[in-house]
Amino acid sequence: QLQLVESGGGLVKPGGSLRLSCVASGGNLNSYAIGWFRQAPGKEREGVASINRHNNKFDYADSVKGRLSIFRDDANNVASLQMNGLKPEDTAVYFCATDPSGIATLNARYYDVWGQGTQVTVSS
Repeated sequence: QLQLVESGGGLVKPGGSLRLSCVASGGNLNSYAIGWFRQAPGKEREGVASINRHNNKFDYADSVKGRLSIFRDDANNVASLQMNGLKPEDTAVYFCATDPSGIATLNARYYDVWGQGTQVTVSS
């Protein structure tokens, strides 16, 4: 059974960068679309980035376009989220997830396997 583990979160100052990783085990990522989602305290979970199974289509939330980039490395069963120009409003728990349809989407209902999340805090 596919399992996902995120890492790379932490405390960073506004304008800083982080790179989150999502390591898969128990299955191969190459069959799935991958999404990154975040949830801030008191807010609903929102999709921020997704990539299709063929690594040629992407979807980003308007709030992160130009600052966050999603990558996948199927040979190593890892997905990443490069986060640049971080803002305090990016503070949240970040989750990776997989969508068996293989289609890039920010709609969480299509994702059926989720990691446990990693905390990102942007503060001076």
